[in-house]
Amino acid sequence: MKKPKWWIYHILVGGFAILMLYPVIWLLMSSFKPSETIFVTAQSLIPDPWVFNNFAQGWEGIGGNSFGVFIKNTVVLVFFTMVGQVISSAVIAFGFARLEFFGKSFWFAIMMVTLMLPYEVVMIPQYIIFAKLGWLDSIKPIAVPAYFGHPFFIFLLVQFIRTIPRELDEAATIDGCNTFKIFYKIILPLIRPALATAAIFSFYWTWDNLLGPVLYLNSPDKYTVSMALNMFLSNETVSNWGAMFAMSIVTLIPVFVIFFLFQRHVVEGISTSGLKG
Repeated sequence: MKKPKWWIYHILVGGFAILMLYPVIWLLMSSFKPSETIFVTAQSLIPDPWVFNNFAQGWEGIGGNSFGVFIKNTVVLVFFTMVGQVISSAVIAFGFARLEFFGKSFWFAIMMVTLMLPYEVVMIPQYIIFAKLGWLDSIKPIAVPAYFGHPFFIFLLVQFIRTIPRELDEAATIDGCNTFKIFYKIILPLIRPALATAAIFSFYWTWDNLLGPVLYLNSPDKYTVSMALNMFLSNETVSNWGAMFAMSIVTLIPVFVIFFLFQRHVVEGISTSGLKG
């Protein structure tokens, strides 16, 4: 059986790409439409007329806070959460992959079990704990737990570290390196692809997180972009769909930029190729 010609292949791949990107294209086109015509069945994909005021209305924000405030709050939350998850997960993964201690397999199994627990199971106990600590209406309940590791990132990094030959650790020990130096000078530089993957996923998950901020943030000036977008919808008055879609496009820009800049690191990190030679 002959292979299909290259142009047939590209037509099929292009068709599937358009199909997958259609929701984003529809969102982009809808951000330039009047709110009352967005969900009209007879309305075409191309806006008629083009409404550029949706972006201005959306940027004005809600509750006296511009959308820039919500973006700043989200960037701060993403930064502290991402740094905490990546650093702590790397340290914990090094312990599981390289160190020997009592109950190592047991604790690793417990860690994996927490990965399979639905968030709804721990949501109420965590809320009670943070309420007693007086952390409500702040980013602490979201950012501080990140410094105790993330099960998925720990598992990813453990698998990556296990592909690194132990002979490097032994050689470093002979040269006088202690455990910390082995981790800092040998392991960390070699697991940079996996660290980049963890950082990118942490960015995505925190940027899109709605449930956490809704639970713990009460003041409008501390809202994240996900909460701000939700505030454009109203059960009592007419929802401003145009402004919401316009700001949705704005919030998607960092996601696309990060993906296109670091997609190579995502592939390298997930493949856990380790050392080649």
